[in-house]
Amino acid sequence: MSGRRDQHDTHPPTRTEPTLGDLDRLDVPRAPSPDGLPQMSVEPRRPRANTRADTDEPEPRRYRRRGKRTPLLLLLAIAVIAALWLGQNRLRGMLPRTDFNTVLAQAQQALQEGRLDGQNGTSARELFQAAAALEPDNDRARDGLRQVGQAELAQADAALQAGHFDQATQEAAAARELLGGGSDIDRLDRAISSARASQVQTVDLVDQARQALAAGKLGGPDGAGALYQRVLRADPGNAVAAHGLDQVGAALAVQARKAFDANDTDAANASIEQLAALQPNNGALPALRALQAQTRKQDNAALDALLKQGQDALRAGRIGGAGDDTALAHFQAALKLDPDNAQAKAGLGKVAQAMTVQASAAIDAGDTAQATKLLDQAAELAPKSADLAAARARLKSAPSQPAAAPSENDSEAPPAPVVLSPEQNAAVARLVQRAKVATKNGDIMMPPGDSAYDLYRSALAIDGNSDAATRGLQGLPGQVELQFNLALAAGNLKQADDMLANLAELAPGDAVQNALSDRLTSAWLDQAEQQLARGDRIDAAQSLAHARKLSPNHPRVLDLTARLQGNQ
Repeated sequence: MSGRRDQHDTHPPTRTEPTLGDLDRLDVPRAPSPDGLPQMSVEPRRPRANTRADTDEPEPRRYRRRGKRTPLLLLLAIAVIAALWLGQNRLRGMLPRTDFNTVLAQAQQALQEGRLDGQNGTSARELFQAAAALEPDNDRARDGLRQVGQAELAQADAALQAGHFDQATQEAAAARELLGGGSDIDRLDRAISSARASQVQTVDLVDQARQALAAGKLGGPDGAGALYQRVLRADPGNAVAAHGLDQVGAALAVQARKAFDANDTDAANASIEQLAALQPNNGALPALRALQAQTRKQDNAALDALLKQGQDALRAGRIGGAGDDTALAHFQAALKLDPDNAQAKAGLGKVAQAMTVQASAAIDAGDTAQATKLLDQAAELAPKSADLAAARARLKSAPSQPAAAPSENDSEAPPAPVVLSPEQNAAVARLVQRAKVATKNGDIMMPPGDSAYDLYRSALAIDGNSDAATRGLQGLPGQVELQFNLALAAGNLKQADDMLANLAELAPGDAVQNALSDRLTSAWLDQAEQQLARGDRIDAAQSLAHARKLSPNHPRVLDLTARLQGNQ
């Protein structure tokens, strides 16, 4: 076969490139070819796909496109690396972490059970710290330590409220370590410091109360009872103060019984009232109240007899003076049995009125010495009586002369009345006008110097015969009664109480006072009933005390007292 190909061959001729062949086998004899020519190997030429002849795109453009793809691939690689870095915790969480998860679960369990801190490795704080040591960047471990800090803070606050200051200080310090401080911890530290300072003061008060109790000083603001009460207000759970107050109550109960045995009703009543104020639920109070009521009942017969004897002496004109059968003597004896007896006080007021009337008659008769004596006696019973003040003003302006029967040959003219200067008349007019304004404003007896009572008296000191000042002064009881009715209708019981007290001073013995006192007593009792019905026992007890002061033997007072004590 020759190396030529038939021109009619269907395959196009393939160009072959001459090669040198295997140079290492040049010396190896080769078999001769059939045509006698040396044998040669020819390798076909492989077409190149990227030659200019085989592509329509020029080669420089291909190189430019490859250069643009390289930065994109680089950015994509950077993004993949960044995503892997930022999500390493999530990726790490996808991997099995038996030790970390076990420690974290144990820490959560300890937190739920309240085992916050310790030194045996089982507390929540220790376990969360161990978890954080395994994976320092894990958010769950750090959040667990924060929860432990918050729990320590809550327990510290609770310990403070319970009065366990050392425990509160320790837990607050642990919370500060875990939370790194904060306003809540600062507030708690200040509260603990304040509580410790108060505790020191409480200890001092307890010592003072013990000393007062040992000295038998039970009542009063510096007494053992008041001191123990101050301790309990600052520290309600103070067992020492509570026991001390029980001792004071027992001592007051013993005092009351001894006073009853000695027929000293006043001292017994005072001890009972002190005991009721300190310990309203004291177990000895019901028996003492019963003994108090029994003693009062026994004294009622003697009291009623004395009151009747005093009224009889008044009608007979035996007002005062020596002897035991005068109105003054009977009413004073009644007050010894019952110091708050309204009838006995009213009786003494009537005695003062009668003495004032007698003094006015002495002034008219010119017997200033007798008038002065009578007015001084009346002032001991009713020092602020309006009639007494008016009579004293008349006495001051009256000419001093001895009482004597006029002689038929006595042709001497009576002394001329005192003539006031225009300035004095103007001063009296101003004082009377100011007194009217004070009366309208309700300033009857107070404030001193600017009250209606004092202003009228000042006017009479200048002109004892001033009709305007006299009428204004003697008209004050009527104005007080009017304001009492207005205050009672408005429910202002405290003002009504003040008006009733003013009336007792201005018009002692006035019969209208008994009716006003009964109305005010009922109003205080109604208020106490309402307060007790809504559970306000403290205010109910105060309202009852006002009613008891006005009418201690009132049936509703006794009934409500028993109910109030029974609900304790």
